[in-house]
Amino acid sequence: MLFRKRTLVLMLIDAMLINLAAFGSFYLRFEGGIPLDYYQTYYHTAVGGTILYLVVFYVFGLYNRLWQYASTGELLSILYAVTVGTGGTVAVVYFYGLSNADTLSYIRMPHTAAVLLWLAMVFLIGGSRFIWRILQENAFDRHVPGSQKQVLIVGAGDAGVLAARELKNRNYRDGRPIGFIDDNRSKQKLQLLGIPVLGTRMDIARVVKGHNIDEVIIAMPSASGESVREIVQICEKSGVELKIMPGVYDIISGDINVNPIRQVQVEDLLGRDPVSVDLEEVAGYVAGETVFITGAGGSIGSEICRQIARFNPGKLVLLGHGENSIFDIEQELRSEHPGIDFITEILDIKDREKVFLIFNRHKPGVVFHAAAHKHVPLMERNPEEALKNNVVGTQNLAEAADSVRVKTFVSISTDKAVNPTSVMGATKRTAEMLIQSLDLRSQTKFVAVRFGNVLGSRGSVIPTFKRQIAQGGPVTVTHPDMVRYFMTIPEAAQLVIQAGAMGRGGEIFILDMGKPVKIVDLAKDLIRLSGFEPDVDIKIQFTGIRPGEKLYEELLTAEEGVTSTKHSRIFVAKPNGIDIERLEELTHIVRERGSFLTRDEVIELLQTVIPAFRKKVIKEVVNH
Repeated sequence: MLFRKRTLVLMLIDAMLINLAAFGSFYLRFEGGIPLDYYQTYYHTAVGGTILYLVVFYVFGLYNRLWQYASTGELLSILYAVTVGTGGTVAVVYFYGLSNADTLSYIRMPHTAAVLLWLAMVFLIGGSRFIWRILQENAFDRHVPGSQKQVLIVGAGDAGVLAARELKNRNYRDGRPIGFIDDNRSKQKLQLLGIPVLGTRMDIARVVKGHNIDEVIIAMPSASGESVREIVQICEKSGVELKIMPGVYDIISGDINVNPIRQVQVEDLLGRDPVSVDLEEVAGYVAGETVFITGAGGSIGSEICRQIARFNPGKLVLLGHGENSIFDIEQELRSEHPGIDFITEILDIKDREKVFLIFNRHKPGVVFHAAAHKHVPLMERNPEEALKNNVVGTQNLAEAADSVRVKTFVSISTDKAVNPTSVMGATKRTAEMLIQSLDLRSQTKFVAVRFGNVLGSRGSVIPTFKRQIAQGGPVTVTHPDMVRYFMTIPEAAQLVIQAGAMGRGGEIFILDMGKPVKIVDLAKDLIRLSGFEPDVDIKIQFTGIRPGEKLYEELLTAEEGVTSTKHSRIFVAKPNGIDIERLEELTHIVRERGSFLTRDEVIELLQTVIPAFRKKVIKEVVNH
């Protein structure tokens, strides 16, 4: 069939409306009766106009639109199509009259009738299209069973409209929007979708009480974490349920895949704007390449896998030590990206022979090294394992990458590597030195990425706090003044990929993470988001700083300094001098005596490459 059934039905309706408009334009022009002299003119206007209008409507695409979602763009299309169709109809009638002037008693189409035809067509065609949208909008006034929950939307912008429509699209099963809150003074006492703007954020408590609000939706995706935190605190005092509308980017990228309105999460309360990275721009270097990801089953490693899989690598090789986590991420990726060749390799990066075997087997072009021992207290009790895994394991991978001429090697580091006080931090700083030294003599670009704590990653404070809250408390914090830099897992993964594109070799990339966040404030926020009051329903208990911990972390040593990059939030640490001989001596000793090294020997070895690290040997920590 040349046309779909729906198109034919619409054209039939339009043909009737066109004839109605033609008749109406002559009827109104002659105030209730068309003179006999004008019958032939009317006849050619109706017939010619029907054909012309239908052709123009088809060309302008009026038959391939979903009119229940009609907006300004569709209205303009109708105006353009009707104007062109009316002009064509008038022209056809006029020239037909000229060509038959000698043989027919033919009277031209009156100017007033042409104007009335245009007006009638706009009214009838526009009305027939927008009737679906009008009926849909009237649903706001229709009673729907089960919609007794009263909802207040914070933000009378695009996101607020989207939130209101989301509630309507669910037939108000999850609540009915009663009003908007917006700090823009010009919006006060106005209406949006027939819903009033009831005040600013300072009026939330009053509006909640006066309108019996049950739920507040924060629809401000561009707001800073500090603003969201303030609104959350205001709403929590009012005792209402709280939800949030994430950014449009989150919805498009697939991070939000069920519906756009969700519970407020602690990530929404970060005291800085999220880092945005144009992955499409920077990830071209992985397309078509064989990409290795070590620690692929971990929090950051698995997120790097998800991000990289979106850019069509030739082959994605997932390396990990734990079979269950590797199995899980493999199954997820195969389901989401069936066209990509995924390979899993179970190995210990300390196993040098196996590492070289895998690199020679697959010959990767890009390597992301996310495998590490990262828990500070555990590594204080097992310092030799931190040395073997974080230092020797990284050296194995880096030298294997050099041997097969990998193009880019990105190693994940930590802010704990700066002026380290923990064994874990010292081993990560040593690993940074190793790849920087290897970069000096290798064709492979070796870079490191240094960032702070990752919200939601394994071993981070958030899962621990959630578990403690679920058990009724107490929530344990080491010190009331403990502060940390925080970022989200997607941010961490994107920064790693960005570094691989920007690196020329030997750099340590650092993220501008804004202001550090107090751990105790994070604990209080999470308690409130769980529906409890800190130190009333859930106690906060201070346990004391653990061995190897600092009250605050740094992103740079005093000697390093930074240089800027083309990304406004990413900087490069200026390289320090590296004693390659001492590095080689350290790794040689660890390979020879690794598991037999005492705690004192481990610290002395680390001091040979990081002289400021622990002037006094820390006594052995008693196991819990």
